[in-house]
Amino acid sequence: MERNIVIRLGREELTASIHYPNKEKGTSGRCKDRVPLAVICHGFVGNRIGADRIFVKAARELAEDGYMVIRFDYAGCGESSGNYGSEDMESMILQTRAVLDYGIGSADVDPQRVTLIGHSLGGAVALLTAVRDRRVKNLVLWAAVGYPFNDIVKIVGREAYDHSVKNGSADHAGYAFTPLYFNSLASFQPFQEAGKFGGDVLVVHGTSDDIIPVDYAFLYQKLFWTRPEGRCDKEIIFQADHTFSSGPAQSQLLKRTREWMNQQEHLQEEWQNWMI
Repeated sequence: MERNIVIRLGREELTASIHYPNKEKGTSGRCKDRVPLAVICHGFVGNRIGADRIFVKAARELAEDGYMVIRFDYAGCGESSGNYGSEDMESMILQTRAVLDYGIGSADVDPQRVTLIGHSLGGAVALLTAVRDRRVKNLVLWAAVGYPFNDIVKIVGREAYDHSVKNGSADHAGYAFTPLYFNSLASFQPFQEAGKFGGDVLVVHGTSDDIIPVDYAFLYQKLFWTRPEGRCDKEIIFQADHTFSSGPAQSQLLKRTREWMNQQEHLQEEWQNWMI
């Protein structure tokens, strides 16, 4: 079952779609009647549907596996209120945490089994959120941004950035981007903060990504493996572009994500049984 909801955060209304699990995925531990939660974070000027409906497909497949899944539009994107280009990274982190509040607040969700899935800039936001919110236990990063300022300025063009700084706003894809937005990107360094997350991570990237270099996946894995706890798995998809738009690439992305998340569930269940 699926339904659309509105999550209020300050003056903004974040539109989200919630997918309820199609089968029970409880454990034999203390929360045996509860289900895991996955929240999907879209990328730069994206929305909760995703390119080629990738987020819809991911949410439905994970719901089939027993997850409650929430995919949402950041303020100013999709159907949410607000002006995306006037927000900053801190705001996107707060928005993500507000969605986590809603999901974890459900009586059906196990607060110990929470995963953030982030694509592109959403991957960076998911990581930064997980570092600040201990409720996040697992991370799945799809073609994640590593240097927010450099990566996004590369997308919009240096001229747009310079125009924003000089005139207070610049247009890109119909969005008005303010200096606040760009300055906030420079204030956050996901690569430097990766070591602060203690959970398990799956990094996925395509070899034909001409927007965010596939090298980022190898660097992320290296940084995650230097941590005292938590593991990191990597999946490199041959000839996949930034949005995994081909049929084979999308199928491999979704298949690997499902397998990895279900493996985490299995390990969690074994751990809870051992604790009992």
